[in-house]
Amino acid sequence: MLDTRFKGFAYGAIAAASYGLNPLFTLPLYSAGMDPDSVLFYRYGIAVVMLFALMLVQRQSFALRKAEILPLVMMGIMFSFSSLTLFMSYNYMDAGIASTILFAYPVLVAVIMAVFFKERLSFVTMFSIALAFTGILMLYRGEGGQTLSLPGVVLVFVSSLTYAIYIVGVNRSSLRDMPTVKLTFYAVLFGMGVYLVRLRFGAALQPIPSAELWLNPIGMALFPTLVSLIFMTKSIHYIGSTPAAILGALEPITALVIGVTVFGEALTPRIVFGIVLILTAVMLVVAGKPLMHAIRVRLPHR
Repeated sequence: MLDTRFKGFAYGAIAAASYGLNPLFTLPLYSAGMDPDSVLFYRYGIAVVMLFALMLVQRQSFALRKAEILPLVMMGIMFSFSSLTLFMSYNYMDAGIASTILFAYPVLVAVIMAVFFKERLSFVTMFSIALAFTGILMLYRGEGGQTLSLPGVVLVFVSSLTYAIYIVGVNRSSLRDMPTVKLTFYAVLFGMGVYLVRLRFGAALQPIPSAELWLNPIGMALFPTLVSLIFMTKSIHYIGSTPAAILGALEPITALVIGVTVFGEALTPRIVFGIVLILTAVMLVVAGKPLMHAIRVRLPHR
């Protein structure tokens, strides 16, 4: 049981850190003049090819039961819209700020689970959410008096909501027992349809401007898509939707590390304090359920 929980939290942490790499690969393509739909089409298309090859190597069946098709289509659309609205928000605000606001999704997961699935929120879970959210706010490095773009905020909120629905849907549908790679393959495949439609079935697709820039969509397909989705699905299967979502607090930390190591940004005491709060929240989530069991408090059902 302990080994299973450890795996769940480890997978959730890897998923969150991988998804936090989005700006690293996206912003150079934007600087080259590409639009979000084209960038995401390449990201999803390359990911589909990678997943297809992985399924062949693992000799997994591509067959689907009729009851699985509609949930897969819906989950693919949810994840795709989450990506699209997040990438669109980068045109209205700094990617780091967008990643900060995106962290609303663990709160939305907890609310969805409580409202629609009657999951009781333990004190540890609520306190962890509050602590992690406070830490995220400490990482916000906007200059004093700066007003955030309303369209950008709305886009990130929609991204948070659709990602929250994806997380809950994977755990509370007929997809729960589907092999992880197979689920990810079909979610990405159906999600790519969103960009096909928006790009007029390829007529509006922009080419990658140079050979070296191809590393960016390949990186996006591998880390924020392939690695993030596979490990998030594994985490949800092991520990449930809400704890897996709270581990998403590691996403902005990934962005911070990239800023310091790649772009030479400085660490301030406030940022360090924010990191400490977030890591404390993550450790509370990891220890929370055994702790509550020890004091005989009924935990949320998952």
